[in-house]
Amino acid sequence: MVEQLRGALLDELLQTLDGWTKVEGRDAIYKRFEFTDFNVAFGWMTRIAMIAEKMDHHPEWLNVYNRVDVTLATHDVGGLSERDIKLARVMDQISS
Repeated sequence: MVEQLRGALLDELLQTLDGWTKVEGRDAIYKRFEFTDFNVAFGWMTRIAMIAEKMDHHPEWLNVYNRVDVTLATHDVGGLSERDIKLARVMDQISS
């Protein structure tokens, strides 16, 4: 079962992520990824989509040309969970 992250543990895990910020007014995290062009951005999204599907954890995202804005939250728990932290790390790793 997936559990919601809270308090000191959540704060500690968020500090391990690069560039992710808490979403104001919502228990979620956000990051903007920028790539050289649309093709690279869309290719990254495709790779992430396949991984996210295997994780059964799907991001909220918006793509405009070379930018991808990502918001992560676990709807099953109404907030953040380990799934969000893991997917954020995968996104960071694949974007570099």
